[in-house]
Amino acid sequence: MDYIENILARELGKITLRADDRALAQELTFGTVRWEATLDALINRKTEGRAQKLTLQILLRLGLYQLFWLSRIPDHAAVHETVELAKQLGFGAQAGFINAILRGYLREKEATERLLQEWTEQQPALGYSHPEWLYARWAARWNIEHARRLMEWNNTAPKVFARVNTLRVEPGKLLQCWREAEHVEYDFFVRDWTGENLIFMLKSHPPIETLASFQKGWFYVQDPSTLLAVTVLDPQPGECVLDLCAAPGGKTTFIAQRMQNQGAVLAQDVSADRLRLVIENCARLGVSCVQTEVVSSNDAKARPEFFDRVLLDVPCSNSGVMRRRIDLRWRIRPEEIGRLRTAQLDLLQRTAPQLKPGGILVYSTCSLEPEENQSVVQEFLESAPQFKLESERELLPFRDGVDGAYVARLKRHV
Repeated sequence: MDYIENILARELGKITLRADDRALAQELTFGTVRWEATLDALINRKTEGRAQKLTLQILLRLGLYQLFWLSRIPDHAAVHETVELAKQLGFGAQAGFINAILRGYLREKEATERLLQEWTEQQPALGYSHPEWLYARWAARWNIEHARRLMEWNNTAPKVFARVNTLRVEPGKLLQCWREAEHVEYDFFVRDWTGENLIFMLKSHPPIETLASFQKGWFYVQDPSTLLAVTVLDPQPGECVLDLCAAPGGKTTFIAQRMQNQGAVLAQDVSADRLRLVIENCARLGVSCVQTEVVSSNDAKARPEFFDRVLLDVPCSNSGVMRRRIDLRWRIRPEEIGRLRTAQLDLLQRTAPQLKPGGILVYSTCSLEPEENQSVVQEFLESAPQFKLESERELLPFRDGVDGAYVARLKRHV
């Protein structure tokens, strides 16, 4: 599945843009995708619901997004540039139509801003631009206020976090390099599962890939939520660890870091291309204890009772990382959650026998949906009495200030 952020990165890689123009292109692209439902509702008010050609609809979304969500662009410039873009794309005949709709909303700007606020209060799914079924699911699970806060979180730009790679550098040396040589501004970030001086929020920085500290493998970019599974796994130096669904390698390399590069980590994935990312990240970060292995979805390549610890970070709906997966909200379907649950349970059942008696298995997702989390673990435990649940934890964006995640720690007793 190719997400819009990957498509945009690929297209921007083909051209040369100033940093501010590149940032604006990203803001316009991500913003119009996030707010698609709300923007389309505004368009429908002026067109009596008549369907427009897709490119014309996107142009209208772009113009309206700039008028109501991007205060740094003057209104007249937003209208003018949208109309000119329409002409360049072969919609000259519709330029007057686009101009009329945008200028009509300019004349009604204050009233429209009040309308947008009313939608967030009275029709939250529309006001926060989420599918109605998803909002209803979250409101029923928690409450309306928490569902609102989650949707608001999903509409914000994600922060950039950097994990210090202690295999290469001490935290103090990295921070000194950022301050004195690389013009990186950062904030300390601490949670009970991260401790101090492990992960930092980057407030401003040059392009990550251009930083010498990045090239030398002094840090890895990942959300703090992804560290919880490895912290709960608690891998020890000298152990043998299996990391399934390992790509692109954030958790894999953190496992190696926790093990001080002593022992063996087997990183498996169904995609050889994605495993190459694991290999590249291990090389950059100085990880030497990891081996990679391609497995098919129907072939677990089981090694009975071989591993001291197993991390099973399963494919999931990704509903906990929706602010990073910009167009996910428009792709996900209710039936997909049930299909994923079946696959997750099957993978857990096929993986568990590879754990030694006395070993630890951690099951994790970046989903917020109970069917993929507690329900999978509970059904597995009912069929595997040799396993006991030692702990489980859920990270919720509106409560914990990080991406959503679920982590369960299971111990095999016999």
